Amino acid sequence: MKLARWKAALGMVCLIAALSVPAWPANSDRRSAIPGTLNYVEGQASIGDQTLDSKAIGSAELQAGQVLATQNGKAEVLLTPGVFLRLGSNSSVKMISPGLTNTQLALNQGEAMLEVDEIHSQNDIRIGQPGAETHVLKTGLYNVDASNHEMRVFDGKADVLAGDHKVTVKGGHDLALNTGGKLKAQGFDKKALAESDDLYRWSSLRSEYLSEANVDTARVYIADGGYGPGWFGPGWYWNPWFGGFTFLPADGFFYSPFGWVFFSPLVVERVPIVVGRVPHHFDGARPAPALGDGFHNHAVRSFRGSSHMSGFRASPLARPPRG
Repeated sequence: MKLARWKAALGMVCLIAALSVPAWPANSDRRSAIPGTLNYVEGQASIGDQTLDSKAIGSAELQAGQVLATQNGKAEVLLTPGVFLRLGSNSSVKMISPGLTNTQLALNQGEAMLEVDEIHSQNDIRIGQPGAETHVLKTGLYNVDASNHEMRVFDGKADVLAGDHKVTVKGGHDLALNTGGKLKAQGFDKKALAESDDLYRWSSLRSEYLSEANVDTARVYIADGGYGPGWFGPGWYWNPWFGGFTFLPADGFFYSPFGWVFFSPLVVERVPIVVGRVPHHFDGARPAPALGDGFHNHAVRSFRGSSHMSGFRASPLARPPRG
């Protein structure tokens, strides 16, 4: 029994050591991202006359006045730091303004998902569709469907402006825009839709990969208990092994609306083994990342993301005693 425990402890130490090794030199790739930067593409997609493929990731930019269109494919675009726009198949979106304090897009057709992991009072993030415009107010997950004339909030809060009317839509509610009568948000079954909606499931998978890239990237910037060379604060950071940008917060940790955890460099060193995803329930408090449960437990499903990231800058994970 003692030998078995010793072997288990040794295995744990080896895994911790392996996960603690930086994946690449911190100064090996200094790519930068601005609102509109392409972060992933699959299938058929284009910006104007430019056909998008894997070589365009991290370099192609959706600039003001340009249209990103998909056929049988999907695309992920970075907006302000911590905000991802994901475009479904047979969809098109036009960039109106790519500014950090004024970020506006217009969904002309199809469906788009906004994952908002961080937002500040100075940010003004809006996405329009025929007949309406959505103004994002809080962190969360937003679905804009131009084909079915709907705006849906899985988590978070947004104001929808339609003509002279403004409707506030909160988590678990959607708004039908073609009713012909008074606009009113209605509740919907988030769990059922999460299991059936293709763009939701694809976005959840993308969030998983970005969480894994976050842990890998955050370790690169750990140096002597502080931030390593190349760290410039919260923002987008390129990971060459994952072939895209991920988001690193300033400190603490937070969960994405899909339940995947994101760490800052200072916190990730205290949690060498983490669960990247937590159980799928849309009405419960978010637990802290667990220790010793394996790296990204794929046996569990996604979890409700709250519009308030209580874990950010309030991590219950204490630094282990030294010596």
